Amino acid sequence: MKKLLLTGFEPFLAFPVNPTMQIVGKLDGTVIGDYKVYGKILSVNFNAFGEELLTHINEEKPDAVLSLGLAGGRYKITPERVALNVKDGEPDNEGHQPIDESIEEGGPAAYFSTLPIREMVNRLSGAGLPAAISNSAGTYLCNNVMYAGLHSINRICHQDFYTFLLHLSWPFSTAKYQGGR
Repeated sequence: MKKLLLTGFEPFLAFPVNPTMQIVGKLDGTVIGDYKVYGKILSVNFNAFGEELLTHINEEKPDAVLSLGLAGGRYKITPERVALNVKDGEPDNEGHQPIDESIEEGGPAAYFSTLPIREMVNRLSGAGLPAAISNSAGTYLCNNVMYAGLHSINRICHQDFYTFLLHLSWPFSTAKYQGGR
């Protein structure tokens, strides 16, 4: 059976509850299709997230990584197209606020998702869920996790490995009510 590493984040900023944490907790240990889900929660900490993610990848040796992120201002499910090699944004849960820092010194400026995100959006929309492609994962922790995952896979040259970021709206349960189609 294949392994899916599913990650979410702890609460952060003005969000006392992070639905990604709840989703990961509910799906951990379940079997979906050909995949057994291994759920892990990442800290909202610019200095620790990369090592946490790589530790989980090395421990679980997954066939795919799906990272869930919370996008507070969105009302649709948004698979991310690209991750940038930059840390910038509001302070993390430890109070660290990087400004224009690289995630990987000397790394590529960006990585593209390794999954067919257009097809994913079409399937989600066809199932009646509000979905759209996002062309930027931003510069906060979600972007950092996507970039770190893709950079790690690129380094080990595992061609058949998939990793991507899926942003959820807040609160996810009201996404359709707020105008999603």
